[in-house]
Amino acid sequence: MTPARFLMCTAVMVLGACGGSRQSYSPASHSATSPATTSYTATTSYTASSDAVAEAVAASVAQEGALAAERMAFLPPPDFDDSDPHDWQGRKPLHYPVHGIDISRWQTHIDWDKARASGVAFAFIKATEGGDVADPMFKSHRDAAKRAGVRYGAYHFYYFCRTAEEQARWFIRNVPKDASALPHVLDMEWNHHSKTCTKRPSGREVRADADKFLDILERHYGRRPIVYTTPDFYRDTGIGSLGGTHFWLRSVAGHPSDVYPGGDWTFWQYTGTGVVPGISGPVDINVFAGNPASWMTWAN
Repeated sequence: MTPARFLMCTAVMVLGACGGSRQSYSPASHSATSPATTSYTATTSYTASSDAVAEAVAASVAQEGALAAERMAFLPPPDFDDSDPHDWQGRKPLHYPVHGIDISRWQTHIDWDKARASGVAFAFIKATEGGDVADPMFKSHRDAAKRAGVRYGAYHFYYFCRTAEEQARWFIRNVPKDASALPHVLDMEWNHHSKTCTKRPSGREVRADADKFLDILERHYGRRPIVYTTPDFYRDTGIGSLGGTHFWLRSVAGHPSDVYPGGDWTFWQYTGTGVVPGISGPVDINVFAGNPASWMTWAN
């Protein structure tokens, strides 16, 4: 329960609208439409003023916004560089306040406290690939990121020569449930360098497999994963038409609104040659689409 929800419930409980020790309940019959849910009837009732309830709700919303701003106040502005910068036109990556990285075993050592102090708010960490590859640095990166206060999510690199069900099971086997984690990620892109799988399924097959993978993980972890993809894959497969899905889009030479016309995005990967304090060598850098308050709401 968020602090604002607690405050709201406390306020309306006083007025008798939230239940608790001030009311007595007895089980009623199961609903025919919801057989697993027991309904309750109150043997004592209270009348709450609608104006008072409205005031409590308004106060809780204001409190939530204030708490979100307070929690993000310690996040410094990004202090990054780029070894091969793009000449951005229009809205630039640094116009977005919430930044993060994505990493794998190629980043062997990270000073997470230094990265956090430079403005890294989140990290997507590679966990698995296909149905039998696990990133050896996943656990180390995950644990260190959490100690430094960097929010993390795990990502799976999709392999077109294994079924979606196999790959979902492999990811679940390697990524434990964690209430503090961000939604995890399905990375779907053409792998032009694969020596073991040259298959390029149709857009219809891709979307069907993505849905299967996302559904399995959503049932297991309780949140629908994000889909990461690239301009050519997005164009070739129509994956952007998946409903109810947040997208993380790669676009290193233009704003996503230009590269993915009409496409919605939650995260934007804007460089693969980023320079971040505490990380040796180039690293991918990303932005979240909203402001700090919306980040806190989305992430939690």
